[in-house]
Amino acid sequence: MSEWLVLAVALALVCALVVTVAVLRHRRADVDEDTSETPDVIEYMVMMVGVVYAIVLGLAIAGVWEARGAAEDSVRREAQALYEVSRRVEVYPPEVRERIRGEIDAYASHAMTTEWASMTEGVAPSAQGAHLLDQVRGDITRQAPANELQAGAYQPLLDQIAIADDARHVRVSGAESTLPGVVWFGLVGGGVVTVGLIFTLQIRRSARELLLAGVFSGLIVFLLFLVWNFDAPFGRSGTQSAEPFRELLIEA
Repeated sequence: MSEWLVLAVALALVCALVVTVAVLRHRRADVDEDTSETPDVIEYMVMMVGVVYAIVLGLAIAGVWEARGAAEDSVRREAQALYEVSRRVEVYPPEVRERIRGEIDAYASHAMTTEWASMTEGVAPSAQGAHLLDQVRGDITRQAPANELQAGAYQPLLDQIAIADDARHVRVSGAESTLPGVVWFGLVGGGVVTVGLIFTLQIRRSARELLLAGVFSGLIVFLLFLVWNFDAPFGRSGTQSAEPFRELLIEA
């Protein structure tokens, strides 16, 4: 199920539920119930709960957005370091150069397919990617410089491999969800409470009030959807976040 379909279904269900409950509640109201006024204390409580929940929701969105940005940055650093390696091995003999570039391509292909499938599910990938990167490092380390040009490129190549390895560790460690379960319990529970409190404001069956109730509940669902979507640093589906590796394969 695509992300947008999840959002559409959630919006439709929640808005329909809120409007239905509001209509049924008004129908079953007592004849002598005053539906024109709401006690001041209830209005104050609704306002305070709404403000507190808005702050918590905003902090959650900021946190998952920052984690998504850090994940994208680690992918760019890793791909850029490998691209530098594939360019700088130009000083080596053709057979060595092509072997190292082939190993880099194999690593990038593995990262885009096997590893991204695991990371989009919030699972840390296997050690196969680390093994492929070690092959690149090993070939460069064992290649003794034959001239001054190769000697000048030797250490920078090892430095770029170290940068790629560090970025890989950051990427792998960031594959899991950003928010713990207790935070999600608070976000969902707070959303239910916040939406539920609108029924204390004496909502009647006028089109304006029902529309506002539906829009408000839809906004809460949309914001929770944003948190859920960004809570996966590398996305919920597809390999869009692996674009730097795709560019590496094209340019290599």
